[in-house]
Amino acid sequence: MSLPRYKMTMLALSLGIASAIVGCSSNPKKDVVDTGPQSSEQVYIQKAEKALERGQYTDAAKHLEALDTYYPTGDYAQQAQLELLYVKFQQKDYEGAIALAERFIRLNPQHPNVDYAYYVRGVANMEQNYDGLLRYTSLKQAHRDVSYLKVAYQNFVDFIRRFPSSTYAVDAAQRMKFIGTELAEAEMNAARFNIKRKAWLAAVERSLWVVEHYPQTPQVPEALATIAYGYDKLGDTQTSKQYIEVLKLNYPNLVKADGSVNLRAAHSEGSWINRATLGVFGREAQTSTETEQQQSSADGGKSSLTNRLSFGLLDRPQTESSIPAPKQETIEEPTTEEAPATK
Repeated sequence: MSLPRYKMTMLALSLGIASAIVGCSSNPKKDVVDTGPQSSEQVYIQKAEKALERGQYTDAAKHLEALDTYYPTGDYAQQAQLELLYVKFQQKDYEGAIALAERFIRLNPQHPNVDYAYYVRGVANMEQNYDGLLRYTSLKQAHRDVSYLKVAYQNFVDFIRRFPSSTYAVDAAQRMKFIGTELAEAEMNAARFNIKRKAWLAAVERSLWVVEHYPQTPQVPEALATIAYGYDKLGDTQTSKQYIEVLKLNYPNLVKADGSVNLRAAHSEGSWINRATLGVFGREAQTSTETEQQQSSADGGKSSLTNRLSFGLLDRPQTESSIPAPKQETIEEPTTEEAPATK
């Protein structure tokens, strides 16, 4: 029995498409043949430097990667690795920058500029935490994932311990201060959530962590108030009174006339309008002017209304968080122009 005409047509089309797909997939791809270095290491590094001066990071990366591949033990190998680390960061390839930094640290632990690799590793981890569309809104980063910030903080601790006199030590210390504020805010955000669900012990533990590990942050007054409030709810009135006395001496506005804790005054979270509009409207003032300046510096400047409404797609800030270029070694001009190697 023969098939109907429309079924024959559909079968023919199906077979034709299948044959085309199989034919395309069976075509072998041309292998890329590495023809070796096309220039000397000196020419490669000069081309890379010129590309860096023009801000042409793609070209710079190509020359630096070639230099790293073909002349791994050459005179400019280590300088090329540091500059490639800088280029990867400028291209916002933070994972690549971190991998290159760790590689340089492992292979060149005694290099005079190894402090640069330690420093960039911390900054790249910090930037990974802010990478994404939400970085251009006014939502607090501390109310999101802070895992990379914790890694960055430890990177900077290791960096300052090893290189306290480094050129980058002051900037690293400022970044640590900012990260500490963010981590403290993350803990207090969790403590506020625990207060709402009446998990008093969990709220107290989060607040105690802030007081113990981030004593210089603006979140300490709220942490002390939360501890006093939580212990009172747990029935430990004696410990609660001890913390209330501390509040009276240092933050009397957080204690009511009847001696109880004014927890609402201690809270620093945004209004419901701010949360409902993803931080575009209704943002309350920061708990500290210094914190606001640090956040503005870390985010590359304050985003405009248009930028925030479009989640960073329009009117993007011109200034971005950046790092200085590594110290450059003196590059001697070649005596004669070198021709590319013959294939």
